[in-house]
Amino acid sequence: MNYQKYLDLSISFIEKHTLNVVTAILILIIGLWLSKKIAKIAQKILAKRGVELTLQKFLGDLISWTLKILVFITSITQVGVETTSFIAILGAAGLAVGLALQGTLANFAGGALIMFFKPFKVGDLIEAQGELGVVKEIQIFVTKLTSPQNRLIIIPNGTLSNGNITNYTAEGKLRVDLTFGVGYDSDIKQTKEVLMQVMLNNPNILKDPAPSVNVSELADSSINFAVRPWATTANYWSVYYSVIEECKYALDKANIEIPYPHVVEIKK
Repeated sequence: MNYQKYLDLSISFIEKHTLNVVTAILILIIGLWLSKKIAKIAQKILAKRGVELTLQKFLGDLISWTLKILVFITSITQVGVETTSFIAILGAAGLAVGLALQGTLANFAGGALIMFFKPFKVGDLIEAQGELGVVKEIQIFVTKLTSPQNRLIIIPNGTLSNGNITNYTAEGKLRVDLTFGVGYDSDIKQTKEVLMQVMLNNPNILKDPAPSVNVSELADSSINFAVRPWATTANYWSVYYSVIEECKYALDKANIEIPYPHVVEIKK
């Protein structure tokens, strides 16, 4: 074998491509360093603008990996590798992965929408997908709630972002809706005064908006009163339960009857 011939060809190839190889390595090293720096700068900008911590990390990682892929493609192009077919294969692989992970990608997109538009934040009391709870954590794929019974509820962000969301905390105050029925022999004016006084004496009930008491229905066996106190989100359940109890005591003290079902027996 003509070893000298192959040695000469090898030397010629190295001499011809040495500059390109060195350039490619420099592009790779400097490019990876710059992509890391740019990602950190982007995260700092997002932090200054008050973007959610989870979204900061996600966008930082997305920018970093996008730049790394561009650096890698630029680097291999420098040494003469044809990237057209490589990009086509990468695109086909990405499509296949996307089809296989449709649900995951929907949750990912839903998480991004929630973090951008902020229909709720950690600590808010929300109702969504038939569940009620306080938002414990917002992740890129799921949102975690803590129910009033202290159960952990995990909702996929895809369905969460596409459904109705009721945020009880956003406005800062809630109206408590209660109904009390009294007998038809009761004096309406006196009953309203008794129920209103209970709410005025409760320190957890807000003065603005003011509580209200109104006749809501003339039912079969009772006059029903709509009792509407307002409370902060934190005091909602305290007001709910205390008003029920205190109104019962107050009505009993005023000798106002709360009717109950009666059974009438008819004999021939």
